[in-house]
Amino acid sequence: HVQLVESGGGSVQAGGSLRLSCAASGRTYSKWCMGWFRQVPGKEREGVAAIDSDGIASCADSMKGRFTISKDIAKNTLYLQMNSLKPEDTAMYYCAAVITSCRYFYDSVVPPGAVEQNGYRGQGTQVTVS
Repeated sequence: HVQLVESGGGSVQAGGSLRLSCAASGRTYSKWCMGWFRQVPGKEREGVAAIDSDGIASCADSMKGRFTISKDIAKNTLYLQMNSLKPEDTAMYYCAAVITSCRYFYDSVVPPGAVEQNGYRGQGTQVTVS
């Protein structure tokens, strides 16, 4: 069993920054793809960023240049640095660990129930930008 615990969310003004953290514990495989997705109530989930076991990262187009995903293997922690935040970034942000390749990360977390089928997710941390 894998446990993912997010932290670092909060309220910030537009243009501000936040850094989200995701502490992983339990049986985490080095080959898993780790990443973040977000969701606004009543809207579809949106993939944010992912990073593979070799440290190769990808980011959704709307967040490129503003968001950076990284990981600290020694601490078993995933990060999401978010800069130049916009009101439309307001959402619940979830950390996910999936057994699929990072090429399929967004397909593995966006459809309802997909992340639960392909791996694990945390309980989320709220980000509010005003």
